[in-house]
Order: sequence, then C-alpha cells, then structure tokens
Amino acid sequence: MDSSHKQPFFCLKWPWQNNQNPRNPNVCTFEGPWLFRSLQNLGSIAFNSFNSYSKSSNSWINSFNPSQLSTRASQNNCSKSKKRILSPEEQGEAEQRAFATALASEKEATVIEFYSPKCRLCNSLLTFVTEVEGRNSNWLNIVMADAENEKWLPELLHYDINYVPCFVLLDKNGKALAKTGIPSSRLHVVAGLSHLLKMKRPSKNIR
Repeated sequence: MDSSHKQPFFCLKWPWQNNQNPRNPNVCTFEGPWLFRSLQNLGSIAFNSFNSYSKSSNSWINSFNPSQLSTRASQNNCSKSKKRILSPEEQGEAEQRAFATALASEKEATVIEFYSPKCRLCNSLLTFVTEVEGRNSNWLNIVMADAENEKWLPELLHYDINYVPCFVLLDKNGKALAKTGIPSSRLHVVAGLSHLLKMKRPSKNIR
C-alpha cells in the first residue's frame, strides 16, 4: 500500500467543509470514533443554527409592521371584554332587557325560565331549552330569569316562584297563563314545559 495516501490517525472536519468534495487525496476523510463524530456534528449544528438564525432575524426585521402589534392588541382587548363576567346587577339588567324585548315582539307566547346558577338541573336544561326556542322561534320567546337576583324580586312575588327550575307561560300581552310544577326530575320538567307549549302553540306548528 502506498504510504503517501495514508490517512492521519486523528482528524476533524470543520462544519463548512461538510458539503465540499475535495479532490486532494491528502484532505482527511477519516471517520473517527463516535465521540469525535459527535463533536463534529455539534459543530455543524451550531454553524447551521447560526446561519438560519441570521436569515430568520433579517426576514423578521424586514417583515415587521408596527401596526400589526396594535391590531393584535385591540383584538386581545376585545376578546377579554367579551369574556368579562357580568356583575349580578348587570346580569339582572341584561335579562330584564331580554324580557322586555320578548314582550315587545308580540309573538304568540313568551316563557320565562326562573333558574339558579347553583341548580344542576337548571344547567342540564340549557341545551334543551335553546333547541326548543329555535324550533318554535316563529311564535315563541324564551327568556331566562335568575331567581337569586334581586332584580327579579317583583316577578318572583307576582308569579309566586318558590322553586327552580320553574317555567311561566305568558300570552302576547304579558298575562300569565300557567307554570310548571315542583320539579321532581329532569323528565318531569321537560314534560311540564311541553305541556305549556301545547297550550299556546298554533295548530299549524303541532307535530
């Protein structure tokens, strides 16, 4: 074997030499032990990371637009305001505005659902009640009334509400016609609400 082409016992390549294809046979191509290969790989990774970081930094600086920050900030503020929890007074006022709007619509009937935020049965009915209103929106309004909110105290006394959930059926003039009884189960409440709706549902809506 020609000794002039022997590889040196110890050699390392710099990261920028990895992609070169040397024609000089004296340039080392020796694959050293795993420890030396790991050092070489670390050097290559550090060098490539530095290059990519420099390119990404220049790209970010060139694409930076100060107006984007203000736009995102305003969007975040809007989302925070939408998620803001209403105080009991604000909640009561919002529910009463919904009640007034329902009566002003002069639909065939309005149902007030007296509930409590602490009532598990009330919470379990939320989706069902929403679906009922959606299916009968051409003649029916359903509004919510927090029985623990003092804003509804006059209505609680007027309709003699002693339990929740309790549904009160009103005609288009706001006159109370009937209400559901003391709830013994979810099925009992659903049946009671269905009975109320049958009292005022127009004949063409009967299914």
